[in-house]
Amino acid sequence: MLNALSKGVSQLRDKATQQILWLCIGVALVVFIGLWSGIGYILAHTTLFQWGWLETAVDILGGLATGILTWFLFPGVVSAVVGLFLDQIADCVEARHYPSLAKVQGPAFSDSLLASVKFLGVFVALNLAMLPLLLLGPLFPLIFYAVNGYLLSREYFELVAHRRLPVEEARRLRRANRWPLLGLGIVVAFLLTVPLVNLVTPIVATAAMIHLFEGWRRGVSNPTMSVNPAAG
Repeated sequence: MLNALSKGVSQLRDKATQQILWLCIGVALVVFIGLWSGIGYILAHTTLFQWGWLETAVDILGGLATGILTWFLFPGVVSAVVGLFLDQIADCVEARHYPSLAKVQGPAFSDSLLASVKFLGVFVALNLAMLPLLLLGPLFPLIFYAVNGYLLSREYFELVAHRRLPVEEARRLRRANRWPLLGLGIVVAFLLTVPLVNLVTPIVATAAMIHLFEGWRRGVSNPTMSVNPAAG
């Protein structure tokens, strides 16, 4: 997994990837500003929570509550949006490391949009449902990163795997590698909550997932081993 992440970071030096990188950074900034503004407006003008104590706490915390909710929701929202550009990112990774792979026709934009909306709905619902668990104190980050790690790992894996495998075969591969997949998802979830680092994390996560996926489906012992030895 660490090797896959390292290769994901090195992908940022690829010239073709850098063009998409700036697009993803712009998208991430727009998502952050949109979330901050939208959540701030909602908290100021609506009664969002049914728990009286939680609504009172939100009113007292004000801007801090806006920041906390933005921090909560940013990983899923930016992943859902960047997922619309995944094919371009995947093409860059495969061209550099797996040039023998045949080109694939990516899903229609409408299908990608629908998948992103479904993921976003589940992500937002689960994260809002976890808010009362803040009372658990130091246990909360463990729960937060575990739940979001699972959601993000599944999302990134399916976006990558469905380009090259039928749904059922992709599902079997995901279940066979559930634990390393969860580990990667937890790392990605953490990186998406680190300021500035989270701007490039979607590309790193996509590249890392492609390396793991290619290794798993080929059954190689080192899933980050490039097909093209010259690719660094």
